Amino acid sequence: MSSADLLIFDLDGTLIDSKRDLASSVNATRAWAGLPPLSLEIVSSYVGDGAPTLVRRMLPEASQERLAEALRYFLDYYREHMLDATTVYPGVREGLDRLHHAGVPLAILTNKPVRFSVQLVEGLGLEMNFFRIYGGNSFEEKKPHPRGIDALVAESGAARERTMMVGDSATDVRTARNARVQACGVTWGFQPETFADAPPDFTVDRMGALVEKVLVGETL
Repeated sequence: MSSADLLIFDLDGTLIDSKRDLASSVNATRAWAGLPPLSLEIVSSYVGDGAPTLVRRMLPEASQERLAEALRYFLDYYREHMLDATTVYPGVREGLDRLHHAGVPLAILTNKPVRFSVQLVEGLGLEMNFFRIYGGNSFEEKKPHPRGIDALVAESGAARERTMMVGDSATDVRTARNARVQACGVTWGFQPETFADAPPDFTVDRMGALVEKVLVGETL
């Protein structure tokens, strides 16, 4: 018997290592704008709040009109290159399979555009594990607003106290807090240092540790 009615996962930095494809898309956009490239670490620190915010961070001096053009360029480039180097983190595929086969409902809530999120999940062969994938444009509000978690709780019929948000950043923790669900932080992602500002209920350093916690029936 599992200890969770519903697990909700962030995508980038939690399930998939997409930083190289994001960085190449960011730097292609900066080259289009006549600017030098950014490091992988800087780009990773910009990710997590949706594509429009990412573009604003990479082009801080740009006008609104230029930002709109840059966003179109970035999305077009990323659409063509988002599976060039992106991989599933070690142990994630096996962990998701174990949870799914144990009957634990799984969903994704990310601030990445939903069509890209679905394409990535399908392209990496993970789609059968999730009953729903919501992206940054699935609702009017993005994370850390609780709207996405609220919708998933309602759809699944899960008890809020037995629902968990799993992510790699303070944004995910704040989303969980706003929705009054548990928060698990993963230490292998893009921004685990942000947990200092928004501590999760617990952290895991491998997917298997989360699976074991859920499937052995420990109280969340």
